[in-house]
Amino acid sequence: MASSTNQEKDDSLKLRMVPRGLQKLIEQCLKIYPDQTNPLQVTTVLKYWLGGQDPLDYISMYHNAGDQDKNIPPHWHYISFGLSDLHGDGRVHLPDTIGGLEPRSGMGFELTFRLVKPADSTDEKPPTWPANLLQALAKYVFQSGNRLCFGDNIPWRRSLDGKTSSVQHMLIAEDPQMSRTETPFGWVDFLQIVGVTNEELEQASRWNGKGILNLLQKDPTTGGPWLITDMARSKSVFELFPETLRQLEIDLEKEGSDLAGVNADFTFKELPKMIIKKEILDPEEEITKSISSCNIEIKKEFNDGLEHSGSSDMVNPFHHSQVPSRVSPLNGIELTLAPYAAKFLVLAIKDRIRNGRHFTFKAQNMAVTFVAESVTGAIVDKETPYGVLGYWVQILIPNSLIPRMLDAFGDLSKSADNLKIPLTYEWPEHNLKFVIDNPPPELLNQQGPILA
Repeated sequence: MASSTNQEKDDSLKLRMVPRGLQKLIEQCLKIYPDQTNPLQVTTVLKYWLGGQDPLDYISMYHNAGDQDKNIPPHWHYISFGLSDLHGDGRVHLPDTIGGLEPRSGMGFELTFRLVKPADSTDEKPPTWPANLLQALAKYVFQSGNRLCFGDNIPWRRSLDGKTSSVQHMLIAEDPQMSRTETPFGWVDFLQIVGVTNEELEQASRWNGKGILNLLQKDPTTGGPWLITDMARSKSVFELFPETLRQLEIDLEKEGSDLAGVNADFTFKELPKMIIKKEILDPEEEITKSISSCNIEIKKEFNDGLEHSGSSDMVNPFHHSQVPSRVSPLNGIELTLAPYAAKFLVLAIKDRIRNGRHFTFKAQNMAVTFVAESVTGAIVDKETPYGVLGYWVQILIPNSLIPRMLDAFGDLSKSADNLKIPLTYEWPEHNLKFVIDNPPPELLNQQGPILA
């Protein structure tokens, strides 16, 4: 009897030692894995809040038996702990002050990953590379401040496991078993990383990530209902089912893309006011405004108000408290865009502007938005096609210019490595110039100005 009482005391003490936010997440895991109370785990030795470099405290690795009747194979299920607020005392995350009655915990999400178990495998230990992958993604989130959202796409440009595989990029899905969890410090969603091929990422960028995820779910070979990653997969969903690509192209032509923007380096300068007489520019009127940005991988569909499907309204992508209310019009504009983002310039014009929508290239502290004539809420119009509001630059693309731009951008569909930079595209009658080149390094670490 005494030993039983001592055991109960030990269990109670251990329970009290577990941070309250972490305890709620563990309880959610135990609902799915009640027989795995002590799963294999990758643990950060030097915690982030003690000066360590890895923001995730733990990554648990569960064995999931799958469901043969539903074509769900056995797999490993990885779950992170640390993007949400585990402690509630400010050591890592500050309390959410903008969530109102339903605040989020920390970043508001944890990451998960499902890796299929090879049928001929006898190894009962899960590989640890997915844990390293989740840790790398968490570092990006912490360093950039960019939250991940359902439908986002993440170019990785190398095999996820560091070996040789066609699965080299990621999409963000909702974990099919892990639902939103309420903790003492706010709500937590579970976002599942899904490995995809080059072609699947390309079409997710053109169309939308959620649509590609729906296609992948339809067949076990491409992930099935639970979107389980198989690193041995060599063919994309479009190679396996060519009719899906044909339908996607039809949908894009009719409806355009749901991708409202990407992160990218850019700079701009104002071109001097055009002098119609003799068709020359007055050099004394040139005003140069260089906008800086930080080098962020292209990775995400904007879900923070720029646009959801069907909307043509404009919402400021920044939430700075000291943004001027007065718009600074520009006489003309020269935009320099990093080569890795060039293909998205084609998407912006072909699949967004042509369909009456807008598209944004967003840096850490700056954004430039291309605007179609029919977009509402913009600071630019036909009379004043270029303008700046705080950290936000807008460029109106007139309908008459769209076909000419698409003809000019024919080479931009190539890989960035194959582009012969600098590439210059100019429309003098609109006082508009685009340059594809690496922005000057000295401008990339500067804070862009708020023009008042």
